[in-house]
Amino acid sequence: MGWKNIPFFRWSFVRMFLGIKHLTTEWQVGDGREAKLADYVEANAKPGDAADAVRVIDEFAYNESFLINVGDEKGEILDDAVRRANAKRILELGTYCGYSSLRMAVTAPDAHIYSIEFNADNADIARRIHRHAGVGDRITVVVGTLGDGGQTVDALESEHGFTPGSVDLVFLDHAKEAYLSDIHLIVERGWLRPGALAVADNVKFPGAPEYHAYMKEHEGRLWKTEEHETHVEYQTMIKDLVLVSEYLGES
Repeated sequence: MGWKNIPFFRWSFVRMFLGIKHLTTEWQVGDGREAKLADYVEANAKPGDAADAVRVIDEFAYNESFLINVGDEKGEILDDAVRRANAKRILELGTYCGYSSLRMAVTAPDAHIYSIEFNADNADIARRIHRHAGVGDRITVVVGTLGDGGQTVDALESEHGFTPGSVDLVFLDHAKEAYLSDIHLIVERGWLRPGALAVADNVKFPGAPEYHAYMKEHEGRLWKTEEHETHVEYQTMIKDLVLVSEYLGES
């Protein structure tokens, strides 16, 4: 990719940081790139081909506008975790434009993915992409957050069949300050089966230090964690860390 792997040479990356306040409150950059992505996928990806939709999103992120989804490099770590978990029910926190849920749908063709997204516009964009890719029936995007006072948790349990031990993998890629409180809630509700995996993106950048400390504190007792040194999506200059944590169950 050459210079495209140096983010500071790309205007779309600089533009993202100029609008960082908007990004961290609305989970959109603010220049319409997310909606343009949906148009691009519909125009360039083969209908009904989720793997091709993944390819086209990566192409857009490298050649058109930088995106904040997990990306191709870290996506392979997620793929490996999904296979390792033999996942049938997946909970994703942070849909954005639907890229990581697409990857998981490709990797686990028998799984159903429940993806929680704060921004309703992002949820609509993701649903468009999922429908075009032919996996809309296997990915349910729920607008809300686990910290919204119980509304989303109640919906997951009453409408979507979340019961104790029913979740094989949770992917955390939303507000970094919510990682710890949300994993606590998930454990308290008992949704994870023993052996289920929690995959956390962006632990180094922009960083989730409290979550990282929690996993270290409970290493070998409640969780067994592997740390994967990698890079922030779609570039090779900024380092990142992905945690893959196996849930050992309450002792």
